[in-house]
Amino acid sequence: MDTRVSPIPVNPALAAGFRRLGIDPDEPEGLFRRATAAAIDTLGPLAPITAVAHEFLDSQLDEYEKFITRLFFPTKYALPAPPVSAASRLFALPPDDAVDRVSRLPDALLGDIVSRLPVKDAARTAALSRRWRGVWRSAPLVLADADLLPATSAVSSVLAAHPGPFRRVHLTSSRMAEFHGLLTSWLQLLTDKGIQELVLVNCRYPLDFALPATFLGMATLTRLYLGLWRFPCTAGHPRSTCFPNLRELELCNVLVESRDLDFILDRSPVLETLTVKGNLFKLHLRLVSQSLRCVQLFGSFIEEIYVVDAPRLEQLIHSEAWTPDGNRTRIKIGHAPKLNWLGYLDPENHVLDVGNTIIKAGTRVSPSTMVPSVTFLGMEGRFGVRNDAKMIPSFLRCFPNVETLYIRCGNTDQSAGKLNLKFWHKSGTIKCIRSRINVLIFRDFHGGRSELAFLKFFFENALVLKEVVIMLAAGFTSMEEVHSKVVSLGSVEWASDASLVLMTLCSDPRGGCIQSFKRGSDFFERDPFNNH
Repeated sequence: MDTRVSPIPVNPALAAGFRRLGIDPDEPEGLFRRATAAAIDTLGPLAPITAVAHEFLDSQLDEYEKFITRLFFPTKYALPAPPVSAASRLFALPPDDAVDRVSRLPDALLGDIVSRLPVKDAARTAALSRRWRGVWRSAPLVLADADLLPATSAVSSVLAAHPGPFRRVHLTSSRMAEFHGLLTSWLQLLTDKGIQELVLVNCRYPLDFALPATFLGMATLTRLYLGLWRFPCTAGHPRSTCFPNLRELELCNVLVESRDLDFILDRSPVLETLTVKGNLFKLHLRLVSQSLRCVQLFGSFIEEIYVVDAPRLEQLIHSEAWTPDGNRTRIKIGHAPKLNWLGYLDPENHVLDVGNTIIKAGTRVSPSTMVPSVTFLGMEGRFGVRNDAKMIPSFLRCFPNVETLYIRCGNTDQSAGKLNLKFWHKSGTIKCIRSRINVLIFRDFHGGRSELAFLKFFFENALVLKEVVIMLAAGFTSMEEVHSKVVSLGSVEWASDASLVLMTLCSDPRGGCIQSFKRGSDFFERDPFNNH
């Protein structure tokens, strides 16, 4: 009987990505088919994934490729910058100077210098002279296992030899067969020696390998990044387990359940930033925290985001929402008096609940259905879908004080019918457009009639508008084509006097690939929506 894995359809771009990694997706007994089959075999029996796996196997290739991309290409999400530069070098004697001035520096400064070197070079400074002999061991350890390649087994020696504390440790490149077996002892050493910042990525199959429970005892952690793990089960752990110093937590392609995320949030009294990327489990996220300031959720299956009590929360960003089987994420906003940034609200994928009221098309606004603290709002706009377009005025009315509106246009094959300027006029006055919004960033502009109708309505009504940035979707080939799409905007009577329009094919509008009418202000540096 032929037991080989059946062919798996992959589009040319995805196949090219695998080949760049040295993986041939067409090889009958190759890594791609074996790992894909094993991944589905591992994840399939798990209740939150079963329906999704069946959907993938029923020829839903777009969703299937997204799933495979999350499993095999975690670098889609950038790793934190390495703690040291591989190009760093230490020269005790400057050119044409016979005096060793560096060795005369105070111990604390020498330790800081050594901590900026790759760990092999840092340890070798002990051989420079008697003055340097104890510097490396007395300075907080900074370690990136990539600096030890190909001899990553040396990680054990370094962790054991250095007495601590450990300032920053990046374990992102250890692919040796013993990696999972050594992990428990490594984590125990990190715990015992006061690890502060840890980046830990699983580079060995299986991709859902469970982190040892030792990880939950790292009370000295201030920053934590985890990639490609299964989060340890927290059921039964004593209430004394906590992360009293943890300020930043990022989970990338980590299988984590709602109860475990609740456990971490409940036991991290100073946590300020939470980021979740590419989680495959269905999550119910309840935000009850006196310290959280920023929550970012990307490419994850989240059924509900409930901001229960988060008095310091300033940013809530949910992008690339993954909602299989037609589900939508419910975003419920309770007590968040400082919430300033919110997005991307998407009528197709989100249900908005403000003040225990589900916001629908035509919902009458009241003080209880408004979030006056939001001044930066991101929205998905599928202007070619009538039901989605009807939700846009209702969403905007919930945020009367928005000053910067970021709209990302979605493409669609559906027809909106006669969704013209008259449609938007019938929606009535929208307070934030009329008197608050001074910056509009309109991304992925396709030039459709429905998009143009919204822009005309916006320009006719925005009294305080100062800057408009229109970022073109892929596909425009010439300035003539662009002009043919936007020429009708020239006849609009703008309500404001000082509006700027910038068109580009690039992600950074200041490097416009077609034409830049005027370079805008530096708000792209300040805008967290700019990269999403």
